[in-house]
Amino acid sequence: MEFFKYQGTGNDFIMVDNRSLSFPKSQEIIERLCHRRFGIGADGLILLEDSREYDFQMVYYNSDGAQSTMCGNGGRCIVAFAHDLGLISSSCRFMAVDGLHHATIRNGSVALGMVDVSAIHPHGEEFILNTGSPHLVCPVEKVSEIEVASLGRYKRNEEPFKKEGINVNFSQELSPGRIKIRTYERGVEDETFSCGTGATAAALVHMSRHGLCEVAVEVVGGELTIRGRQKTDGSFENIWLEGPAKNVFKGEILV
Repeated sequence: MEFFKYQGTGNDFIMVDNRSLSFPKSQEIIERLCHRRFGIGADGLILLEDSREYDFQMVYYNSDGAQSTMCGNGGRCIVAFAHDLGLISSSCRFMAVDGLHHATIRNGSVALGMVDVSAIHPHGEEFILNTGSPHLVCPVEKVSEIEVASLGRYKRNEEPFKKEGINVNFSQELSPGRIKIRTYERGVEDETFSCGTGATAAALVHMSRHGLCEVAVEVVGGELTIRGRQKTDGSFENIWLEGPAKNVFKGEILV
């Protein structure tokens, strides 16, 4: 099987052109391909498939081999992949598990339109919201001092999140308009270098608290920019996630 490896601010993915529908959609196979010692190694695997109405369809799997909810950085990477395959030029529309997405690409940077967010729910001193995937945003004083793997795992398995799981984002305000986050991702079950839907969630919480429409988000693997418009009822629309998406290498593997 031919595969491509892409990364967006350190969030890395195995990309497969599956327009022929020949890829074996086995959880065991996908988990092995994503394994960093016994496979290619990645935070997830993404299939690019044909769509009757749009430019393509995105099918996303976490590194545990299970099909999952929306992945923002994965969405940006599949846009770069489609561009490199010659399927799109500077813009596209594609279908993902959470619905239709628009995207633009320019000079290696991909801006991805995200789903509207209906509400930000307080959870003690933390916040719950869904940006295509469920997220818990935890404001902290100094994110570098957080034991993300252990504390994130604990919070991800707390009630009421234990059954379905939740992504946990620790967010530090650096200044109005700039935050720094670290994320524990369910399905990966560890800290990742970046999480697009998590960066979006943390940015929207920051926007809501400060009345902003754009936030720069520092992640372990680089920097993302999130834009959005908050309506009078507290919901958000016209949300965009922007940052680099790069082809790392391609290869072949026996499946």
